[in-house]
Amino acid sequence: MVADSRPRLSSVPGPTSRGTLDGADVVALLIGATDDGLAVPTGLDAVVGVDLAAFATQESAGGAAAELTSLSLPPMLDGDAPWAGLPARVLLAGAGDGRPTALRRTGAALARAAGGKDRLVVDLGAYAEGVGPLVEGLLLASYRPPFTGIGPGSGAPVGEIVLVGEVSQEALDAAQVSARATCRARLLAATPSNIKNPAWLADQAVALAQEAGGARAGLKVTVHDERWIERTGLGGLAAVGRGSATPPRLVVVDYTPKVAATGAPVLLVGKGITYDTGGLSIKPREAMVPMKTDMSGAAVVLSVVLAAAELRLPQRVVALLPLAENAVSGSAYRPSDVIRMYDGSTVEIGNTDAEGRMVLADAMAWGRETFSPSVLVDVATLTGAASLGLGKLHAALYATTPELSGALVAAGDEAGESLWPMPLVEEYRSALDSAIADVSHIATDPKVGGGSITAALFLQRFAGDIPWAHLDIAGPGRSDADRHEVTKGPTGFSARTLISWLAAR
Repeated sequence: MVADSRPRLSSVPGPTSRGTLDGADVVALLIGATDDGLAVPTGLDAVVGVDLAAFATQESAGGAAAELTSLSLPPMLDGDAPWAGLPARVLLAGAGDGRPTALRRTGAALARAAGGKDRLVVDLGAYAEGVGPLVEGLLLASYRPPFTGIGPGSGAPVGEIVLVGEVSQEALDAAQVSARATCRARLLAATPSNIKNPAWLADQAVALAQEAGGARAGLKVTVHDERWIERTGLGGLAAVGRGSATPPRLVVVDYTPKVAATGAPVLLVGKGITYDTGGLSIKPREAMVPMKTDMSGAAVVLSVVLAAAELRLPQRVVALLPLAENAVSGSAYRPSDVIRMYDGSTVEIGNTDAEGRMVLADAMAWGRETFSPSVLVDVATLTGAASLGLGKLHAALYATTPELSGALVAAGDEAGESLWPMPLVEEYRSALDSAIADVSHIATDPKVGGGSITAALFLQRFAGDIPWAHLDIAGPGRSDADRHEVTKGPTGFSARTLISWLAAR
């Protein structure tokens, strides 16, 4: 199982005491700008014997979100100074407007500043109530990608974080679960594909569910192999996986709460292409390099259903992971093939590099029939068109009801993950017409364009009449650099959004 290295986190009631600071390598105070100047916690003043507010003003600390100002305590003339044995520097961490986005970014800045140290102590001051986003920032920016060599890797995160203040344990626990889900999705997506194939990822789902409590927590994992997939008629998943030496899997992770859940389950489906060469419609080399992350959708929905169990949400949640490797071989599916899907409809293949929608469509149709869900949400790194239109910071959101769209956008705003509602343009639907099958899986009319929209229209037919949403995370699902709580590489985008959305339900 992939290793998840993260800081130990604890909290102590305020104010800051000498005992709390013993062994600290980095001490930080959250400060904010007010009409009367800087708001600086005073608890540490009594310990170090220094008016830190005056120091902050002298050093021109502005209090902007994620702005760190380092204060050096005066040099000791003898060994009796109050700060003897304590770190010689104190970080003033700007909390900005104190809203979740600002606190999340401040937490991330502190985590990076304390990287490689043993112990970070953070005096929350007036911001103890907003501890959730701050903790998410601290933990998310402490994430390190999996490293398999004999060298030092990318450096260790801070070993321990101590929060000083009157914090809600419930908020602290929820933030840790949310951050852990995102980091879990990142780790799975960052694992190289010579290690990560469909069978390996299925094994990870089993092991992670057991780690999250297994049957005691209401979790059940079922792994269906290639023979079951062929026999059951999931033709799209079978076709995509047939070209690889490592056959496909369909993984079902079912969380049923111990308390009686009311209503039909929520169904989550995540694209699980463990590596994507493009198949016979082969990608250029440069485009293949990040394709170990093409199963990010599956990693997200797996992490979300495990988080639902850890939070003991009173809602049954089922996650489906259609897993396949899209490879090049004599048995690979071809452009012009006609594939029969689980629901009986036939699909004309125009481009084998549009494989994600094929595995999603089969899983959606099978899951809809098997579980009769109240709502269906799929997550996928699906189209380059989505990132061309929206860039790297917004995911494209398609939904069949305004209520579902609005709830997901609100959950994304709370989680710090931006979703942009997109239209299911009815006039574009004819672009998927086929002369030899029920539907083409890519647009056959070059005048239409809108590749992200036509992909969503294809998926919509497999959602049936139940409320459905599609998250195309191709843009924000990967990052080229560290940015606030986002780290370079796969980002785990939408895990926190979906957890927030489920909790709100």
